[in-house]
Amino acid sequence: MAEPRLQPRTAPTTSRPGDRVPELVRYAEVVLPLPVARPYTYGIPDGLAARAVPGARVVVPLQRRRVVALVTAVDVPPPSVAARPILDAPDPEPALSPALLELGRWISRYYGAPLGLALRAILPGPLWSVQRPAGPAAVSERVVVLAQPLGSLLERERAFRRAPRRRAAYEALEALGGSAPVRHLVDQLKLSPAVLDGLVQQGLARVERVAAVRDPFAGLSSPPPPVLTEDQRRVVDLILAGPPDVPVLVHGVTGSGKTLVYLEVLRSVVASGHGAILLVPEIALTPQTVARVRGVFGDQVAVLHSGLSDGERADAWRALRRGERRVAVGPRSAVFAPVQRLGAIVVDEEHEPSYKQGMAPRYHARDAALVRARLEKGGARLLFGSATPSLETLHLARTGRIHTFELPQRIGARPLPPVDVIDLRTAPRVADARGVPWSEALDAAVAGALGRGEQVILLLNRRGFATFLQCPHCGDVPACPHCAIALTVHQAPPALRCHYCGHEEPIPSSCRQCGHETQRMRGLGTQQLEHFVGLRFPAARVARMDLDTTSTKWAHHRILERVGRGDVDILLGTQMIAKGLDFPNVTVVGVVDADTGLHLPDFRAAERTFQLVAQVAGRAGRGPKGGRVFVQTRAPEHHAIRAAAAHSVVAFAAAELPLRAPPGPAYPPHLGLARFVASGTDAGGTQQAAERLAAWLRRANSERLGDVLTVLGPAPCPIERLKGRWRWHVLVKSTEARAIGRVVRAWSARARRAVVVDRDPVSLL
Repeated sequence: MAEPRLQPRTAPTTSRPGDRVPELVRYAEVVLPLPVARPYTYGIPDGLAARAVPGARVVVPLQRRRVVALVTAVDVPPPSVAARPILDAPDPEPALSPALLELGRWISRYYGAPLGLALRAILPGPLWSVQRPAGPAAVSERVVVLAQPLGSLLERERAFRRAPRRRAAYEALEALGGSAPVRHLVDQLKLSPAVLDGLVQQGLARVERVAAVRDPFAGLSSPPPPVLTEDQRRVVDLILAGPPDVPVLVHGVTGSGKTLVYLEVLRSVVASGHGAILLVPEIALTPQTVARVRGVFGDQVAVLHSGLSDGERADAWRALRRGERRVAVGPRSAVFAPVQRLGAIVVDEEHEPSYKQGMAPRYHARDAALVRARLEKGGARLLFGSATPSLETLHLARTGRIHTFELPQRIGARPLPPVDVIDLRTAPRVADARGVPWSEALDAAVAGALGRGEQVILLLNRRGFATFLQCPHCGDVPACPHCAIALTVHQAPPALRCHYCGHEEPIPSSCRQCGHETQRMRGLGTQQLEHFVGLRFPAARVARMDLDTTSTKWAHHRILERVGRGDVDILLGTQMIAKGLDFPNVTVVGVVDADTGLHLPDFRAAERTFQLVAQVAGRAGRGPKGGRVFVQTRAPEHHAIRAAAAHSVVAFAAAELPLRAPPGPAYPPHLGLARFVASGTDAGGTQQAAERLAAWLRRANSERLGDVLTVLGPAPCPIERLKGRWRWHVLVKSTEARAIGRVVRAWSARARRAVVVDRDPVSLL
């Protein structure tokens, strides 16, 4: 199959009176932030020649509008039709460096995305506006703040004996970290303003007017320990003495101080006059993280984060581009930060799936960092870090393409906590647990920790009150009208919600099919676990952390602050509590149900389960009191559970890698993978489109590629319908990366928007 060819360079429209520049002799190739395969050609007026260079933002006419584009080449051949001129080049220097421009080209080629979309991902959204952003005007909003803590169940029963709706509002506020904008409470959570007023009149809450803060991280600083441990110093010295062009994996057990190693390496890099990028998972980008980095680099740090306003992001980007700040911190998109003289990139918790972009261009920040480090002038050091590295990274390390440095011990030589694996099939359960898998062993451990004034973390990676609602008479289960998924039961506030498209409807009092009055809740979610724990330990102060309680800005930070102050006895939640938390008083960690993701139809299900359980186990025993972990499962012999209980990445990899190797159903990291997903509103039409897609792939494989590809499918996606669209997928596997790249680019060049191409997918659901 031939490589896709660029279409001829042409101007987007013919010239209009008054916008021609006489005697145009030079032309520029520009790319618009649109899903089109071809670039456009415009004339370069003499007055803009110095600024209209590769990587520069320019303003060009497009039909009857003025739009921002990026110059990708100059002195290109003239188009076949009359070219319109560039109208403006607003910046004194290019917006993108040569390395970032080339990185955009690599993303376009590798992931089969139009170059315009690749460059749109690299340049912040505000900079694509014709009007250069000056940032939003100062604004303020009314915020409800809890004024009096009611930590235990007994206190709440006294305060809200005759006010159940007021109690629901109080608990919703508490779940959001103790404060939330009035607009969010009323519009999103459907709470009554009168109920909120009642909380204020009762003295349990107050209303404040809070001004928008231009830099939410201003003044944060938390200096690191003055002396590194012997292991940390050894790893830092080895990294700095090693070749800068070879990536490094810092593999340290939980609590070994990997962050301090990164910061010390970056300190050396910055001291030599270079800049640096520190990538962290979205959930880990908390004020505590920023404070630690600013404790080393002070005002040299710029934070790039989706929680910031457009103006804040644009200001941070410009400060880095001008060289006023030299260290960028942020989630996956910060890999594109315009750091000057970039000398190092750190990808912390490199195994995190949130580093994969969910829409075009579907890049993985870990791989983009690898390419950018090579493209930067003089090269840049690349550090990966994790206690549970991805199998892809481990594979590169075993083949010598990444150097590995171990941090085998926790700081202070504290032991990793022992892990008790509890078989839910046979273990005794407490009498009143009902649908909650709550063993006597976990119950005794939690009660003992609370009795000693210690803290507990409980993990359940499923939010909501119950997984679904079912009629006990006819068996009907309310499902989302737009997705092939059951609606999840929520109680704060009460509703049936779809976790994929956001559809919401009231909890019915009777069955919609047969009219039976009693509905039965099935499955377990974090809300129900919170309810059960509150009843089981009425004097305990409980906080829940999941997507429902962290929907407002910095809500998870406020929850963790309460835990750190000792105002919370039991912290429970989904996977967001499994990593990055360091609370010395946490002595008991319970994984309430380790099987929630173990048997999903995805080849990475075991790997994710291992990483999740191993990471949350590492939250225990970080202080002098030690700790213990309880993992409840119905599959105690599964290699993911056993390896996590042993805190052993080596054991997991030894069991999992052979399962993905040829000649069986091979999967990454032994070969490359691309997923083609056809979707549409018509079920039959979508299936036919997937069948045509599979036939095209098989024909291309046999006629052009020598049968080096394995084409699987088509088949319905595990979630067959999503947001009103039916979904079928086809998988392409091969040990030949170039062959996968050719079919990805060739199909993408056909501009079939009904088919999404995802190279190196992190999920097959």
